[in-house]
Amino acid sequence: MTRIAPPAALYVAAVTPYDTEGNFDPAQARRLWAYFREAKAAGHDLGMVVNPEAGELYYLSPQEQDAALTLALAELGDVMPVIAGIIGNSTADTVARAVAARDLGAHGLFLMPPIGALDITTSWDASRYPEVWADVIGEVVEAVPDLPVICHPVTAPTPGYGVGLPLEGTMQILEQYPQVVGWKMTYNYEGYRKVGGAIKRNHPQVAVLGATAVNFHENLAMDLFDGTVTGSFNYALEPILEHIAAWRAGDLEGARKIWLDGGLMALHEFVYAEWGRLHIRYKTATWLRGLIDSPLMRSPMPKPLKAEVQTLTTLLAGAGLSVRPQAEIDAVVNLLPR
Repeated sequence: MTRIAPPAALYVAAVTPYDTEGNFDPAQARRLWAYFREAKAAGHDLGMVVNPEAGELYYLSPQEQDAALTLALAELGDVMPVIAGIIGNSTADTVARAVAARDLGAHGLFLMPPIGALDITTSWDASRYPEVWADVIGEVVEAVPDLPVICHPVTAPTPGYGVGLPLEGTMQILEQYPQVVGWKMTYNYEGYRKVGGAIKRNHPQVAVLGATAVNFHENLAMDLFDGTVTGSFNYALEPILEHIAAWRAGDLEGARKIWLDGGLMALHEFVYAEWGRLHIRYKTATWLRGLIDSPLMRSPMPKPLKAEVQTLTTLLAGAGLSVRPQAEIDAVVNLLPR
């Protein structure tokens, strides 16, 4: 098996657009993805993660996941890597989804921890029992040894790492499975520094992929930022790319100006202020940008609040980003419960 590194560093965790009946809408998906295709054509090293957590993978049927992946490969696969989000209710389901993604032509897998009983979700002690996820990864890479894997290492929260897999389990996975070539950094600030530094020292071939955009300025300052997997590209692509480019060019003043004076930090601070509202705010902000037709997610995900829409409208404009006409915003806000 020849190890294949991800050919792009900046991955969009794409939201999933729905039609008026709540079904996956290919026409809207093409429009959203064309926006990222244009950025790729402009020289940015973008990749696409289809069916990530931000895209409501948990609530998409296997048929919908396959339809989205097939379409993304047709629309984007000739210009950027298309990585398939993978999750299942059992290990066998997870392996089956990975095999299906390979057979459809995915360029890699974006692998998430198991879902289901509280033993392996909210009550999982990932420090003592890393095998809960490590064993799943092992079965996936045994079944699909020829695809690179990016890991999405979310766990029950801990003070030292936030919602990211602790250091010991991370190192175990990276030592056992060379197919893992990217690690999404879902950590709090201290956990990011600890895990990111260990990856750099011990597994430099693995990409440290920033996730929480509100910390990108600090992540870049620490030189622990090989790239990203983030849903924030859905609503703030242009200033995020400018900010990363400024850091990579050594233009600290330019990066600081974009981050602070340009309003990017303030926008991210609101989006990331509540973990229980993160993906709702991703999608609402993407709708406000005019890139999709509705901010609504699939139930049981809640609807956005009127105050969230209003705050995001102000912050997007403050970051120099265009928003849809106020009359269109008001028409949706008036239908929200509160």
